[in-house]
Amino acid sequence: MPADGPEGPAFLTRSLALAFSLCAGFGAFALFLNYGAGDGLDATDWIRSLLICISTFWLAWGAAQALAGLTTRPPLPPRDTGPITARTVVLVPVYNEDPLATFARVAVMDAALQSQGLANPFHFAILSDTRDDQIAQREDHWFLRLLDKTRGDGRIFYRRRAANRGRKAGNISDFITASGAAYDFAIILDADSLMEADTMVEMVRRMQAVPDLGLLQTLPKVINAQSRFGRMMQFSAAFYSPIFCRGLAMMQGRTGPFWGHNAIVRVRAFAASCGLPELSGDPPFGGHILSHDYVEAALLARAGWIVRVDDDLEGSYEEGPGNMVDHAKRDRRWCQGNLQHARLLLAPGLKMWSRFVFLQGILAYLSSLVWLAFLGASIAAPLFSPPVDYFPIEGWPFPVLPPSEALKAIALGLGIVGLLFIPKFLILADAAGRGRAPGFGGVARATASVVGELLFTSIASPVFLMYQTRSILQVMLGSDGGWPAQSRGDGRMEFATAWAASSWIVITGALGLILTHLLAPNLLLWILPVAGPMMLAPAIIAWSSGPARPSSFATPLTLAPSGLMLEHRRLLSAWLGEGPDAPHKAVVRVVSSRAG
Repeated sequence: MPADGPEGPAFLTRSLALAFSLCAGFGAFALFLNYGAGDGLDATDWIRSLLICISTFWLAWGAAQALAGLTTRPPLPPRDTGPITARTVVLVPVYNEDPLATFARVAVMDAALQSQGLANPFHFAILSDTRDDQIAQREDHWFLRLLDKTRGDGRIFYRRRAANRGRKAGNISDFITASGAAYDFAIILDADSLMEADTMVEMVRRMQAVPDLGLLQTLPKVINAQSRFGRMMQFSAAFYSPIFCRGLAMMQGRTGPFWGHNAIVRVRAFAASCGLPELSGDPPFGGHILSHDYVEAALLARAGWIVRVDDDLEGSYEEGPGNMVDHAKRDRRWCQGNLQHARLLLAPGLKMWSRFVFLQGILAYLSSLVWLAFLGASIAAPLFSPPVDYFPIEGWPFPVLPPSEALKAIALGLGIVGLLFIPKFLILADAAGRGRAPGFGGVARATASVVGELLFTSIASPVFLMYQTRSILQVMLGSDGGWPAQSRGDGRMEFATAWAASSWIVITGALGLILTHLLAPNLLLWILPVAGPMMLAPAIIAWSSGPARPSSFATPLTLAPSGLMLEHRRLLSAWLGEGPDAPHKAVVRVVSSRAG
């Protein structure tokens, strides 16, 4: 398997993005240091300048990714136009999930393949890690119903592991070890994933066309969001993410990402390259690797396989959290997994870009701590600043006032805001110019959605800042967050529940305002946009979890759901009245060596 060198377009894109980010970071450092020098430099000025440098670099890196997506167009990927010759298994790992919705997804995906006469090359394997015996009984029931619905003919399998060693990665590894030899490719889904038959077939064609393509990642669209928070996240995923993903694809080239689901892998490559070690020591930094997908992508690249993300692949769907608290719970696991990658930065043989991806993932979380440290250092700065001498000239009776540095502070603030907002408005302009806006209700509605999403993000960011900071501190203090089951449903959260989940954020925000008033009253207006939303956290969480208006934050799939989405809803309605004890046609459970 040939190793990949510095690919031309990817290397150039990485270099330009890195140069832009470094310039922005060091520019912010110099500007803030110059601002601090107005009343004499001290240690806190150097500390804050360094913190603002790191934060600005990270914001600029995100902006550079968007700019790369807006200004580049990757070549069309090769595809095999001949017959489908490979055998593919669709893996659906489940862990204490509602089997009704998951098994209905399998049923409609299989029906879609059957309607195209392509069911035979595709098998489905539902891999259960469920620990709850009652949920497991319901899985048995709905598996029988699934076989009845799909005329179970030896293509759909179910098994439940006795012990969930290695969690999701171990679940898939067990299947690959026991049954992988029967298949050429494996499409890995999540319990809430849905994928069009055309998409699955296209992924197989692209894998067949490139023998050294080890993994092909799609960009999933978020669907079925019902809450205000969910609809805003759904809009962001549909409107912004394709551009950011294209920029990511141009940066990563052959050393692309794996997000753990809605991707296809070459089974032989995965089996030979992706055995995960169990890290020495106890969690959170030891034990099983939580964010296994990033590591598996790095291991495939180390072995010389191409790992690629194709942002043009449509028809790949997932669901997202319905409220901010559920998002924070999921993010807690990601935080632990990403920080755990610090143990792997110097692992032998990895591509340099893979190491940089690990570093990016770590910085994505540490940046929250950096921002909070900057705010804390700014509030505490007067305690360490030398007193200003307003009468430096002996015998001169009038005070000499230091020059105002407010314009430099304002320029720095506007630059940081620009890095956050300008890429999104450029994406809006691109959508209007390239004809994407009609899918989001037209230019006017798309503009309103962008403005609404930016306003909500500005208000919600301090709340997420606190959740991420708590997650980082928990991990660093040795607390293992485990692998909690995903929360599904509409996400509705009453104010009392939101208060219980965020009262500590309210207290922190109030203390921050009090300390600012006592130590640095001139910073009150700067701190208020952060401390204010923190004090309103329960109201923000409860309001954003409420039901959204059907017309709000429109996306192409809310305006015109795909046939597969509609069929899944129809089947769910048809199955909804059937409980585990409901009578159904007796079927023989199919057992095969391929089921592991």
